[in-house]
Amino acid sequence: MLDDVPRDPFADDPDDPAAALGETDAPQSLTSAERDEAMTDLADVEVFRSLLEPQGVLGLVLDCPECGEQHYFDWELLRGNLRQMIDNGRPQVHEPAYQPDPTNYVTWEYARGYVDGVTDTEGHR
Repeated sequence: MLDDVPRDPFADDPDDPAAALGETDAPQSLTSAERDEAMTDLADVEVFRSLLEPQGVLGLVLDCPECGEQHYFDWELLRGNLRQMIDNGRPQVHEPAYQPDPTNYVTWEYARGYVDGVTDTEGHR
């Protein structure tokens, strides 16, 4: 099931900087509400991608509550993180995008509005 998740760049590395944090491979459980939310988010990402990728959008930009910066996620990384969250209770460690072009990414709110607009337009045909 995890075959579609990006590989941990430090997997099998004896000098893994996260090794000092302790064992991180033990699955954690999500509450049923958290699991439902992650499943809904995954479905949303699939719809966003199907409508926005043909328009040249590479993924989403999300505000990080921990560091206060914006993080750019391509569609596959978003999908992989959500699958990992659903399957193991936490997102996979990943490398952030290197110098992403912000014009190729949209916010979650923009993507939601775009989908709503397409849905409304198709409903009036």
